[in-house]
Amino acid sequence: MHIVIMGCGRVGSTLAHILEDSGHSVAIIDRNPQAFRRLRAGFRGRRVTGVGFDRDVLTEAGVESATAFVAVSSGDNSNIISARVARETFGVDTVVARIYDPRRAEVYQRLGIPTVATVRWTADQILRRILPEGAEPLWRDPTGTVVLAEVAAHPTWIGTRIADLESRVRTRAAFVNRMGEAVTITEDTVVQDGDVLHVIAAENDMDRINKVLAAAPEEDQ
Repeated sequence: MHIVIMGCGRVGSTLAHILEDSGHSVAIIDRNPQAFRRLRAGFRGRRVTGVGFDRDVLTEAGVESATAFVAVSSGDNSNIISARVARETFGVDTVVARIYDPRRAEVYQRLGIPTVATVRWTADQILRRILPEGAEPLWRDPTGTVVLAEVAAHPTWIGTRIADLESRVRTRAAFVNRMGEAVTITEDTVVQDGDVLHVIAAENDMDRINKVLAAAPEEDQ
């Protein structure tokens, strides 16, 4: 995948290195060319100097072919504007913005822009959104056999009762993150657009669970 990152601070440079090590192509944007010193000497991705919401800058970074766009500069306004330009102007489906002011985060979540807020934690959360199958579990028990993990569900699961989803997928749902808030599951809770489902499962069963949820539910299940 090609991923564009705006902001070459600690989070941006950390993400760039992790993604490149995972075999993805990366372009990183920063208005200060000195910021690129945070990148290791062997970094092979593009370094683009400029403002992350400038269309010419984004085009130079390859946003037109990008699978994901990540905005992690030091400014909330710059992050959200650039994320919206990437999505609304260039049609990038997966965008994530770092927001420092938690009061703004829910507003931006309602605009359909996932927002996250610290360095390694932010990098891990962004990786879970753009590389869901390769994400590390949020928690694992001391034996390493049981995990709590985010899972991505195919849009056709929207409207399904979570109790029915559990039965079809053969797993237990722990809770749902809905617009930035944790929602406990009741008998009548249904999957809504934008929900992030968290499941408790055996670690060796996570590949199967991810594959089932990544596809449309089968009628005969």
